[in-house]
Amino acid sequence: MFTLFNLSQIVSNLIVTAGVLLLIVGLLLRFIPFVKKRMLPIIVMGALFFSVGLYNQGKLKTEKEYKLKIAELEVKLKEAEAEGQKVNTEVVTKFVTKREVIKEKGEDVIKYIDREIVKLNNICEIPNSVIQVHNSAAKNVAPENQKEENK
Repeated sequence: MFTLFNLSQIVSNLIVTAGVLLLIVGLLLRFIPFVKKRMLPIIVMGALFFSVGLYNQGKLKTEKEYKLKIAELEVKLKEAEAEGQKVNTEVVTKFVTKREVIKEKGEDVIKYIDREIVKLNNICEIPNSVIQVHNSAAKNVAPENQKEENK
């Protein structure tokens, strides 16, 4: 079954063949008086046909190679997308786990601050324990761990 690619390749081959034949006719039959007078246009037409035909053949070959490369890259892209979905699932799982850990640490900090508020006096001094809790919250570390690290 003929496709457009096959048809254009056949036409390109015919153009190259016509160019070669015109060049041969122009060069070999230059001794005939009728051809001798019209030799230059025949040779120019032969060279032109030959050049255009070779250009078209190169273009068709390059197009065929690019189509093969595109097909290979599409297969690789589908594989990469499938692998990317796996990685996205892992990232979401890690994010949810980290979010739960941060939430737990936040609850620990709130409980600790509630205990320390009771200890505050009327002068509104900020005790070192509150400063330590604030610093531990900024470092995302539980307050009990902060006390152990300072010892």
